[in-house]
Amino acid sequence: MAGPKGSKYYDIFLKFKVWLESTRGESILGNGKFELIDYIDQLGSLKAAADKLGISYRKAWGNLRDAEEKLGFTLVDKHRGGQHGGNSVLTPDGKILIEAYKELLVEFDEAIYQITKKFFNKVNE
Repeated sequence: MAGPKGSKYYDIFLKFKVWLESTRGESILGNGKFELIDYIDQLGSLKAAADKLGISYRKAWGNLRDAEEKLGFTLVDKHRGGQHGGNSVLTPDGKILIEAYKELLVEFDEAIYQITKKFFNKVNE
């Protein structure tokens, strides 16, 4: 809520999205792909991450492959199933990227909160 109850801004919120894009304007990684990578890290499986997000394995695989191709490096080491089942683990680059992204979002949230508070204080004068 961006204003006191009854103000014209009461039901208005500021939302924002953060993503990585190439110098050519191609989207590389946004919230959905970062979430996929984070779930792979947490669950140890591309299939489990896809299930958690409610997307097909094929879509998850395609999203991951697309991001890796655009970045030019591997985010996830994938080990095929077999007698003991497969698994997926983040590469060191993947780990660094996901942790930095989480920190970035926290910093953005804090900064946006302050900026938004200032904005809505001004318009609610």
